Amino acid sequence: MPDEAPTLVLTQGDPAGIGPEIIVRMAFEELAQRERDSRAARWRPLLVAERAAFEPLRAALPDLPWQRLQTVKTIDDPLALTAALDAVHTAGDVPVVEPEVEPTSPDARHVVPGKPSAADAHGALAALDRGVALVRGGVGAALVTAPLSKAEIARHLLPDFRGHTDYLAEGAGLTRYGRDYLMAFLAPRLKVALLSTHIPLRAALDAVTVDAVLDALRCLHRNATGRIAVAGLDPHAGEGGLLGSADAEILAPAVARARAEGIDAHGPESADSLFARTVRGAFDWVLALYHDQGLIAVKTAAFGDATNWTLGLPYLRTSVDHGTAYDLAGTGTARIDSLRAVVATTLEQLAESS
Repeated sequence: MPDEAPTLVLTQGDPAGIGPEIIVRMAFEELAQRERDSRAARWRPLLVAERAAFEPLRAALPDLPWQRLQTVKTIDDPLALTAALDAVHTAGDVPVVEPEVEPTSPDARHVVPGKPSAADAHGALAALDRGVALVRGGVGAALVTAPLSKAEIARHLLPDFRGHTDYLAEGAGLTRYGRDYLMAFLAPRLKVALLSTHIPLRAALDAVTVDAVLDALRCLHRNATGRIAVAGLDPHAGEGGLLGSADAEILAPAVARARAEGIDAHGPESADSLFARTVRGAFDWVLALYHDQGLIAVKTAAFGDATNWTLGLPYLRTSVDHGTAYDLAGTGTARIDSLRAVVATTLEQLAESS
């Protein structure tokens, strides 16, 4: 394998969901590619997952080379850990780092696919924390997260938990959404950032202010490039005030101030046609004003091919555009197309930033 092949840290997500299946299948797919042609190896997998999360999959996926998963003992020294991981990769195996999960010990741990528990919420969050530590410690080049359940973590651990994006940003010391970080989605021919994350629509509409939009445009400008279109809030971007005043009173001033700062911002643009125009090349990015305004467009245009990218973090974090799919968990039938697309996009982003 080329020395420059980056290590991608893949976290298990909710152990009772499809996360463990898609990350292990993705890792073995790269392993097979490496064995067919070592010159074509693109990346090195490092899985952060519990042994118990893989156990139910052995019967569902009997053709996978399970013996080639090698657990690497937790080592606090990044250099020593990197050396241990290199040894596993050199042997042609896939390294696994187990998260420290409380309150259940690894030997007593039991995962039931499709039936999430409090222990699974602990496991999901512990794997995420461990993955972040590995990437921030320089062991991995990027963090790729499998889906977890916001509801399960909020129910059992953190009542205010609203997803990976805000949790990772808070852990990195980024305190203000829009100014410091953004949730964004990269899809073929369509790139969308969101002004707000997982909050009720009424709260999202109240969050549309001149300062918030300007902060988001600044963040997007710092972390990405190209022409940014701001989606209109009211139908037809207010149609000259006939259908509402928010676009003229909030969005237009924010865009004007952004342009004065050298940001290639445009709009507000009528949201009903903006995403189609962007797909055709009119703009490079859309700043959507609330979650579903952006995500309906992304998932209609490219569901399964879009990459969730958290802009503003001090490391690269990406994820799939789907959820835990509890109904498929443990069946061995989950598709990995989305994760495959995420890995490809992650490698592209690493190449662009190098």
